[in-house]
Amino acid sequence: MPNSSAHARLDGLEMYYEIHGSGGDGTRRPLVLLHGGVLTVGLTFGALLPALAPGRHIVAPELQGHGHTADIDRAITVPNLAGDVVGLLDALGIERADLLGFSLGGLTALEVAVRHPERVGRLVLAATQYTQDGYREEVRTPDYDSPLLPSEADFKEMADAYAAVAPHPEHFQDFLDKCSQAAHGPLPWSADDLRGLTAPTLLVVGDRDFVRVEHAAEMRELIPDARLAVLPDTTHMTLMRRTDLLVPLLEEFLGTGRAPEASSRAA
Repeated sequence: MPNSSAHARLDGLEMYYEIHGSGGDGTRRPLVLLHGGVLTVGLTFGALLPALAPGRHIVAPELQGHGHTADIDRAITVPNLAGDVVGLLDALGIERADLLGFSLGGLTALEVAVRHPERVGRLVLAATQYTQDGYREEVRTPDYDSPLLPSEADFKEMADAYAAVAPHPEHFQDFLDKCSQAAHGPLPWSADDLRGLTAPTLLVVGDRDFVRVEHAAEMRELIPDARLAVLPDTTHMTLMRRTDLLVPLLEEFLGTGRAPEASSRAA
């Protein structure tokens, strides 16, 4: 359960966000968690939060149309979602944060890091591609028989979570269509954008993920000093639940993050 939750008014969007963690001693940067498409904070990060929260100040919003955040008359696009995240940081008075994004949340985190590098300390991109051909062919042109895709039980879990908390639960199919357009739409980056990233970056994919391992390796080569972790026997839908592997990786990578006022150099 979150410590608290609220809505931030952002240019017509009432963005829901949760605060988790003890806050620490003020020496760590805040950590922003960005969930996956059609998911919620709980569905994406429920397994990780108990391990990440101690000693940290965590902000976990729900993106446009997701969970408690009502949809608005605007396309769901990566630039729009990233603008909302920056707006939330402004509203909360957070100058710089570490970002952990999964899938659509990873695309959003990458856009923030490319367009607003001064706002990002450390960057974790889970199941995140920078071009559409980074996805496996069976995901880009799905026949819905692939074991890599969400199962019927996964889709039911998403629908049930939406019905439980969405301001307009009857809009689920419309929302699903908008998310599908966002997932398969053009992505706004070039290889040079990745070469220009300044945030220390950890890439995480499953060996049976939507994102091709070869594409993740290409991203690691493009992003200066990036790290890549490939989790074994892991699909897209199980990636963020592999706490046995993820927690040590994240603790090591994020654990040295320092707030600007607490250190003379960026971590």
